[in-house]
Amino acid sequence: MTHLAEHEAPPRVDKSDERIRRMFGEISPRYDLLNHVLSGGIDILWRRRTVRAAGAVDGPVLDVCTGTGDLALAFWKKTRGSVPVVGADFTHEMLLRAVQKSGRRRSRWPGREAAAFVLADAQRLPFADKSFAVVSVAFGLRNVADTDRGLAEMARVCRPGGRVLVLEFSMPKNRIIGGLYRFYFRYILPRIGQLLARNRQAAYEYLPQSVAEFPQGEALAARMRAAGFEPVTWRSLTFGIATLYCGIKPAESRVEDRESRAGAAATPSAPAPSMPPNSDSSGPRLSTLDSRPSGP
Repeated sequence: MTHLAEHEAPPRVDKSDERIRRMFGEISPRYDLLNHVLSGGIDILWRRRTVRAAGAVDGPVLDVCTGTGDLALAFWKKTRGSVPVVGADFTHEMLLRAVQKSGRRRSRWPGREAAAFVLADAQRLPFADKSFAVVSVAFGLRNVADTDRGLAEMARVCRPGGRVLVLEFSMPKNRIIGGLYRFYFRYILPRIGQLLARNRQAAYEYLPQSVAEFPQGEALAARMRAAGFEPVTWRSLTFGIATLYCGIKPAESRVEDRESRAGAAATPSAPAPSMPPNSDSSGPRLSTLDSRPSGP
């Protein structure tokens, strides 16, 4: 028994829905501050690159795992409220901060349609098929319990011809830069994170562990193609610390069969409107379309 135990694979990081929801709820008060401090502010530039990669945005935008809404609000700023922008996340505390930020930013440009924020699980998005011209996720796909199901849902709600953008952490390939970064990522970042945002879920130990386990480069691109995107391209950012993936959902005739297979594995639990039902544009919105705890 001892001999067998020595050769067992190390346990995978716990990405259960309840653990992730509780973890981000606990760190939400200082989430934005820590993002900017621990990345030296580079995360802001990465999001700008993601928005630029979307090209001309001529239809609704969905940002899944939106957290406190930074990427959703970056798209809202780009489009100047000319198209609906929706941020979805299943952690209520994070969305409350997104709504507050949206209100502050919208006050600078009164008259624009506000961004909407929806309490929803990325594995069960409460939107109709083919609803969005752009579907994005920044540093969130890695936290979804079932990566393939999350990608299938993004494909389902994306319009044919639309783009899916995935911004995610990665590990630098350069030996020197990679070695320095891994030391910082594994030993320094968790201590700073825990000091500034104390939590019971070891959020900043989870971060490097989850990045190390998550597929990168061609491995993630292959899973995006399996979900129905073609072509899929990616580019490394800041020496490979982050990677931006871009997938195109092909024209209707090329995805009907693939969508039907993906839809069977990732069908929403109940019919839902294509957009949040609150049509009041007088201020930022929080629509709790799916406030139930996520299932398996």
